[in-house]
Amino acid sequence: MALPPLLPVEEIYGSPERAGASISPDGTRIAFLAPWKNRLNVWVENLDGPADTRCVTADETRSVTLFEWTDDPRRLLYLQDDGGDENWHLFRVDLDDPGSEPVDLTPFPGARVLGLDQPGRRPGTALLHLNARDAAEFDLHELDLATGELTLLARNPGDSTCGFLLGADGVYTNTTTREGVIELSRLDPSTGRRTPITTIDGADHPVGVHPFESTPDGTGALIGSHHGSDRLRLARVDLATGEETEVDSHPTLDLDSRSLVFPSLPPTLIRDRNKKLLGVRYLGERQVIHALDPHFAEVLGRLEGLSDGDLASVSTDSHGRRWVVSFTHDRDPGATWFYDHSTGESRLLFRPYPHLDPDALAPMRPVTITARDGLKLPSYLTLPVGIEPSDLPLVLTVHGGPWTRDSWGFNKNAQLMANRGYAVLQVNFRGSTGFGKAHMKAAIGEYAGAMHDDLIDAVDWAVSRGYADPDRVAIVGGSYGGYAALVGAAFTPDRFAAAVDVVGISDLARYMREQPSFVRPGLANNWFRYVGDPDDPAQEADIRARSPIHRIDRIRTPLLVVQGANDSRVPRAESDRIVQGLRDRGVTTEYLVFDDEGHDIVNPENLLATFGATERFLAEHLGGRSDNH
Repeated sequence: MALPPLLPVEEIYGSPERAGASISPDGTRIAFLAPWKNRLNVWVENLDGPADTRCVTADETRSVTLFEWTDDPRRLLYLQDDGGDENWHLFRVDLDDPGSEPVDLTPFPGARVLGLDQPGRRPGTALLHLNARDAAEFDLHELDLATGELTLLARNPGDSTCGFLLGADGVYTNTTTREGVIELSRLDPSTGRRTPITTIDGADHPVGVHPFESTPDGTGALIGSHHGSDRLRLARVDLATGEETEVDSHPTLDLDSRSLVFPSLPPTLIRDRNKKLLGVRYLGERQVIHALDPHFAEVLGRLEGLSDGDLASVSTDSHGRRWVVSFTHDRDPGATWFYDHSTGESRLLFRPYPHLDPDALAPMRPVTITARDGLKLPSYLTLPVGIEPSDLPLVLTVHGGPWTRDSWGFNKNAQLMANRGYAVLQVNFRGSTGFGKAHMKAAIGEYAGAMHDDLIDAVDWAVSRGYADPDRVAIVGGSYGGYAALVGAAFTPDRFAAAVDVVGISDLARYMREQPSFVRPGLANNWFRYVGDPDDPAQEADIRARSPIHRIDRIRTPLLVVQGANDSRVPRAESDRIVQGLRDRGVTTEYLVFDDEGHDIVNPENLLATFGATERFLAEHLGGRSDNH
C-alpha cells in the first residue's frame, strides 16, 4: 500500500471557493462567502436565470465570517471586528444600491455587539446587546434596519452578567449571582427593578443557558435544561409563572449546543423566517434531528436524502418552499444543495473545496476509550489512507473550550496530518459538553489532573492497539487545547516528542484576572468553579500548581507557539512569557505572532503560515512527511 499524493497545505487550508450559503426571504437569491482580494467577503447570486454574481462587501483587511439576511431581501447584515479584537460592529448592505458602501450601524469605538436577533413578531427590526455606554455593561437596543435608528429598550441594571430577553409583555433579564445561580427576572426598564421568575442551576451551564430565546409568541423562553436529567433537553419556561415544561428530548443524546461557543456552527434550533420552531438538533457520534413541525418533517426527509453527511446549515424562503442547505461530512465538507419542495427539484449548488478528492481523504471513525477511573471518553480516530495502521506517529489534537466537544466531520488538521502519514486522535475528555452533565462536571478541580490523565489514557489506548508508536507522539491544540499542549510538555514531558500551542493559556491565575471587564463576573460557573478563584490565597496556590508557566524548568519537549497580537482572551504577554522562559533554558521553541489576528486565526495567509509551520515542525520531530521538504 502507498500513501495518496501529498496534498499541499494550500489545498486544505486555503479559502473555500464558496461557503456559508443562505437563501433570501423571497427565494430568488443566495448570499454566500467567497474570496475577494484574498479575504472572504459576502457575495450574492440569482438562483434562477442569469446568475449575476457580485461581491457586496469589500473588506480587504479581515475575512467576513458571520452574516445573515434581513426579512427584507434588499438588505443583508454582517458582523466584523478590528484585527481580531472581538469588538464586533454590525454592518448593513443595501443590495439595491450596488455602488453604496456598507453602513456601520454601531459606529461606537471600543464597543461590541452581542446577541443579535431578528424577532419574527417585530419585522424590520433587530434586537442587539451593545456596550457603547459602559464597556462592562450591555444594554438592550432595538434597531430599525431601514433607517439605522437605535432605540434603547432597557438599560443594564448595573450587572455585567445581565442578558436580555424581549417577551410579548416586556423585557426580561437573565443574570448570574455571586453563587453562580442563573436568575430569570422581569425587568421594569423605568426603575431597573427586577422581579425574579425562576432560577436555574448555573453549575449545569458553565458557558450559559443554551438556547435562551423567546418563543414566537413571546410568552415563554426556550432553554436547554438538565433539570431532573443528566441529558440536556429542550424546555419552555413560562414568562408569567416560571413553570418549566419539556418541549423535546432524546433518550440518550444531549442537545447540540456547540453554537453557543462557536456562532458559525449550525444552531441548536431550526426555525423558519417567522421564528417558528421546526426542528431540534441532538449530537452523539453523528447528528440526529427531531422535526417538530409536520411540513418540516416532510422536507427533512427529502433534505437528508441529498447526502450521506449530517445536515448542517438550513435556510428557507418565507413560504417554506425553497431551501438551501449544506452538509457536514468527514471527506466531502460543506456540499451545498438547493431544494424546491413544491416541485421536488434539487441540485448541487457547489462544493467549497472541489479540488479535494473524497476518496483520497481519510475517514474519521468514532471510538470509545475507557479512562483509568472507568469514565467513557467518546473520541474520533483518523488513520492515513493507503498505509498499514501500525506503529504510526500519532498527533493528539485537543479541542478548545474546554466547554465544547469534538464531533464527526471534516477536520482540516486531521486531514493534513493523516495525509502526512500520522494517526490523529481527538478525545472528548471530561469537561467536554454534549455527553451529559456528569461527564462535564467530572472536570471540576481536574485541570492538569484527571483531564490530562484522560489524554494520556487515550495515547495509551492507541499504543496498546498498535496504532501508535509511543516514541512519536505530538500534542496539538488551540485555546484550552493550547493549555493542554503546554500541560503535556510541562507535566508529562516524557510522553510527547513535540507540542503545538495555539493561543493557549500558560498562567491560569493571570488569565482569569485579565479577562475583559464584562467577562470577569461571569467566571463563577466556569473558571472559578472548575479551577478556582485566584483572589483566594489558598486557591491561588493550587491554580499556580496547575499552570505551565510555573513548571518551565520541567519542559524539554520541542514547542511551537502561535499567537494573535490582538487576542483579548489570551493576551500576547502570556505566550511571550512562556516562549522567553523556554528560550532562556535552551529548549527548542518556535514562535509565530500575527499582528492582525486575535484569538481566532482567520486570514488566509496566516492560516497557511500556521499550518505550514505545524506540518514542518511535526515532520522534524515525529518523522512524518512534509511538502516543506
